[in-house]
Amino acid sequence: MQGPLIPSRSGGSNRGAVNVNEDTAMRHSAVWASLRLRANLISSFPRDVYRDVNGIAVEVPKPPVIVSPGGKRWRWKEWMYASQVDMDRAGNTIGLITEVDGMGRPQRVDLQAISKCTVIRKKNQDALRYRIDGKEYTEDKVWHERQYVVAGLDVGLSPVAYAAWSIGEYLSIQDFALAWFGGGGVPKARLKNLAKTLNDKEAGILKDRWKASTQNGDLFVHGNDWEYNLSQAENMGSEWIEDKRYGVSDIARFFDVPGDLIEAAVSGSSVTYASITQRNLQLLIMHLAPAVTRREDNISFGMLAVPRYLKMNTDALLRMDPETRSKVLGYRLTARQITPTEGRRIENLEPFTDADLAEIAAVYGPPPANKTPQPTATA
Repeated sequence: MQGPLIPSRSGGSNRGAVNVNEDTAMRHSAVWASLRLRANLISSFPRDVYRDVNGIAVEVPKPPVIVSPGGKRWRWKEWMYASQVDMDRAGNTIGLITEVDGMGRPQRVDLQAISKCTVIRKKNQDALRYRIDGKEYTEDKVWHERQYVVAGLDVGLSPVAYAAWSIGEYLSIQDFALAWFGGGGVPKARLKNLAKTLNDKEAGILKDRWKASTQNGDLFVHGNDWEYNLSQAENMGSEWIEDKRYGVSDIARFFDVPGDLIEAAVSGSSVTYASITQRNLQLLIMHLAPAVTRREDNISFGMLAVPRYLKMNTDALLRMDPETRSKVLGYRLTARQITPTEGRRIENLEPFTDADLAEIAAVYGPPPANKTPQPTATA
């Protein structure tokens, strides 16, 4: 019988204790606010599936995998929220493919705790392997989305890891990856030899070599295979922020969110916007659009049959106030860019019925007749 999901609070040592002061609390809250903002918005965009027919996008019914990607308990918004948080904090999201269609495309992806996932690259093998909760899986059994990819690296980088790599003076991405994913520079890091069991003497020699190498900032050579421990990557991000003592505005830049939206002070100027719509347009174009389009591509090519593709309706972020929306809609109708039926659909209204049109004519009178210009008489 399994234990309770939330165990009782008993006395004992606080193994997760950290020193928290006003500065560290603000830094941690800025990370949390950035993760929440991005995941909230990206997961809540309406989505549609289209089929490309001679260059024209034709909407088609959503397949079950776009409705409930993780089964009946994991509908779209929850699945997208959880996977986006993993990509922003660890650079990757990992799931087990538990159902496929007749063509082998994923129809259900059970997201896995990133702390239990390791990506393995074996020497002279193109295919990756994954260790999830102690069990190894081949690539065809695993859903793997990456963020902030770098040439030469099999895994994605979190925003913090990408900032560390860009700012740091690393000789190569392999040097950086060893430190970030393998535990170099991470207190209480683990060294594990997959080829054999080490005796005490061998383990001691390896430990001394590791300490001497990492303390001097040198590259530690440890075999033929690569292991990317994603939980180490997440821990390293928090410690790097603490070590460098970056402020809230720096964290906002790392996570690609406007500082004022996570209530970070903007030094030297005040942020003002003519309208909420303009503010959200900047947020969408400058910050969210790249992440949204990458996810659209990943899901389209990974889960849907060509020529079908996923499109998120980012216009939902650009909702205007009622007065502005009415003016814009009226202009589009007058300019004949849309029909009255399309305009009503935008407002979530049914098309006019014959009874509606008769009532409108009775109350407001018949519509003005179109006047056809008469030809000018000539002598």
